[in-house]
Amino acid sequence: MPSKPGHPSDSEKGKNLSNTFDALLVVAFGGPEKREDVIPFLENVLRGRNVPEARKLEVAEHYYRFDGRSPLNHCTRALIAALEVELKKNRIELPLYWGNRNWKPFLNETIRQMAHDGVRNALALVLSAYGSYSGCRQYLENIETACHEAGSSAPAIVKLRLFYNHPGFVLANADRLQTAMNELSSKTATAPFVAFTAHSIPKSMANSCDYERQLHETCRLVSEELEIPESRWELVYQSRSGRPQDPWLEPDICDFIRSKKKEKLESLIAMPIGFLSDHLEVLYDLDEEARLTAENRGISFIRSRTVGTHPEFVKMLVELIRERLDETFPKRSIGNNGPHHDTCPNDCCPAPGKRP
Repeated sequence: MPSKPGHPSDSEKGKNLSNTFDALLVVAFGGPEKREDVIPFLENVLRGRNVPEARKLEVAEHYYRFDGRSPLNHCTRALIAALEVELKKNRIELPLYWGNRNWKPFLNETIRQMAHDGVRNALALVLSAYGSYSGCRQYLENIETACHEAGSSAPAIVKLRLFYNHPGFVLANADRLQTAMNELSSKTATAPFVAFTAHSIPKSMANSCDYERQLHETCRLVSEELEIPESRWELVYQSRSGRPQDPWLEPDICDFIRSKKKEKLESLIAMPIGFLSDHLEVLYDLDEEARLTAENRGISFIRSRTVGTHPEFVKMLVELIRERLDETFPKRSIGNNGPHHDTCPNDCCPAPGKRP
């Protein structure tokens, strides 16, 4: 179990909290919850993207293997419930709203409800730890569009900062990975190799943001916490889409496993560091495809859980909220980069090929 960094004392909790904000909006990706939702959901996800129809139908089959139900909405509900408890502990009284980019409850409908309820200024917790167009800037655009649709009564909404190098996020990931390491140690005596995985994005998108650098930093910090040498871990990718001829971040997790055949790799942990919950891309791409690829090569395979509702992760989210409610509250980070900015500059994470 990794050591715990210090948290604000109980006497600090609830002090000097500003009345500037009157609601918290949780913004998530969203996912289908039954078979008939799958194709409309994927059409929302892929709108405006050059993804072949065959690829859309292939991904749909992944959802059908789980009867069309993605765990993502369930995971978001669980996180909101845990967050409500932690907010209450910290005497933070903010009503919580939830809106998704791609499926019910839709973000635009939620913001209309906030306007109807008289919310004037809200904080947005976007469930994405890293900066990229699809992981940060696009959510800001979604919020702006939804507010415009809601009209003059729409609330002003500001996004909480990215948290890839927050000690609470690192600690939660390290604890999840340690649990997987303990489980694997009962099956094999050799030290496992750790493949940290993240969603691949087009290289054209990666070239205009810090996604790769931030991911590498989180991997490094988690590895240092658990004293995993650099020779025993690597950042790899999964879940790519788009046209086959377009370059995306590599290596893919399955290609990576195949490449290790000659190195006598005996055990492997896939740690989905780029994801916050055990949703469908984790369940299918890792628990099924990557596991089968490893087992076919005689490699013992375990997939670590994501942070989900880990207590340290939930506490960290409340810290991010407190930072914006109280300007004297410390902004924590570890590693080389310092705390991420509160307000994204105009040239941060633009769409591929676009600059303001």
